[in-house]
Amino acid sequence: MSKLGGRNETALLVVDVQNDVVGNAWKRDEVVDRIAGLVDSARAADVPVVWVQHNDEEMWIGSAGWAIVDQLQRAEGEHRIDKEYGDSFADTKLESVFDELNVGHIVLCGAQTDACITATMYGGIIRGYDVTLVEDAHTTDDSGFGDVQLPAEVLVSHLVRTAMYAKWPGVQLTATPADAIAW
Repeated sequence: MSKLGGRNETALLVVDVQNDVVGNAWKRDEVVDRIAGLVDSARAADVPVVWVQHNDEEMWIGSAGWAIVDQLQRAEGEHRIDKEYGDSFADTKLESVFDELNVGHIVLCGAQTDACITATMYGGIIRGYDVTLVEDAHTTDDSGFGDVQLPAEVLVSHLVRTAMYAKWPGVQLTATPADAIAW
């Protein structure tokens, strides 16, 4: 149903599951285990897995904090995208990778829920992709803004609710638990 006519493939997009990003994340081990299961099942179904890694002055390319967590390993031939902005599409080659792979549907997981996952989810929708947020395979840290403290659990739940109920013309946004993802 995506706006990207003729693109009928699905890809698993794993965003920022890096040591410094998920080091103190809510339910870190459970979420990483679910992502590992998604990666394994995508590979078994010949669904492309695309990895995104954020970098900045505090988490530079090649540093220990920048590395993908040890529980996850990118396989030879799987695309890796370097990014400097929250939206994994912004100023990266992600769209050209998806074009090459004929992807019109993204299954999204990773971190941080309230930053890069949200930005990438909206970035995909705005660009015409159908997006499935894996509701139990993204995480973040507790956060605050001014005097308001926001527990990670609330941030995760809010984005899942948004994905379940928001509507966009011509594209589909959904939230599905990891064990219900069918490639």
